Amino acid sequence: MTIGARVLKTGLAVALAIYLSELLGFASPILSAIAAISIQPSISRSWENITDQLQTNVLGAAIALAAIKLFGQTPISVGLVCIIVILICLRLRMDSSISLTLVTVVAVMEADGEGWLVALERFYMVLAGMGAAFAVNLLVFPPRPRKQFTEQVHEAFGELSLLLRMAISDELKEDVHRKEKEKLVGTLRKLEERYKLFEDERSLLPSRRQARARQLLVSKQLIKALQQGADLLDVVEEHYFSAPEASKWAKQFDEQIEDLTKYHEQILLKLEGKLKIKASFEPEEEREARLAMQLTDYLIQDPDERKRLIFVGSAIFEYAYHLRRLEKLADQVMVREAEEAAEA
Repeated sequence: MTIGARVLKTGLAVALAIYLSELLGFASPILSAIAAISIQPSISRSWENITDQLQTNVLGAAIALAAIKLFGQTPISVGLVCIIVILICLRLRMDSSISLTLVTVVAVMEADGEGWLVALERFYMVLAGMGAAFAVNLLVFPPRPRKQFTEQVHEAFGELSLLLRMAISDELKEDVHRKEKEKLVGTLRKLEERYKLFEDERSLLPSRRQARARQLLVSKQLIKALQQGADLLDVVEEHYFSAPEASKWAKQFDEQIEDLTKYHEQILLKLEGKLKIKASFEPEEEREARLAMQLTDYLIQDPDERKRLIFVGSAIFEYAYHLRRLEKLADQVMVREAEEAAEA
């Protein structure tokens, strides 16, 4: 078990919130500590979270103070105010701020017997905790979604490459294959989540927004290519080994998949800037066309029995298509960035 950055930062945020509570002379640090447990996986989400929390907490505190003046502090009035606040948060599409807002409402209404100043102090405690969480997330190991996304792309490709190279030969042990496939599925799921964080990040400089849009387009295609490779694995497992005379096609399929795997790797190296911008390692389309014709002739002879291999061929061609699209996008982006750097 490892301690991740968010775990560490949550602990630091709570510690900072308690320190601020003591520095500001709050009666108890509990509310500040609770509010500090809101570390987000990106700066954009952290800022969005704090603005949502600020709006809903101010609104919740105002409703709580108004309810105290109108109805007094009773269990029923507290419950009704909580219902109203929940409905408002849902209406404003600020679901994530509901829990902390309810804590603020209950704390403010519970302090009615101790005077308005105490109620306001409790509201300030919540604000101090929110500020501590944002400050820690911004200053301590700030999230870098793009770097983390790139690392996960390479992790996913490493897992995919191993499985694809062994897909036709079926040389991996079943338990090893199962574990590697589960790892790949998990990594692709995390990659989708990481892309959403990367997508949420906002560039403050207008000059960088267009470049960022291009990077998002490439990143989306990176995921698509990896997913298509994973789909090819599924098709091979489902159809290839059940197809009649599959062994006759083993060498052709194996060579084609090997070429595409190498092609995929070279595209990633090019995106890292380790290869020349104009370098091209695209597999021969003639061999793909020849394979397509052979599979078509093979299907015509016995459509019902032999169409399983057509599914495998189609998955290979689909994977190749998305890899070529990825390289084209990568070349366009890299050339454009080189031109912008030269102009600067």
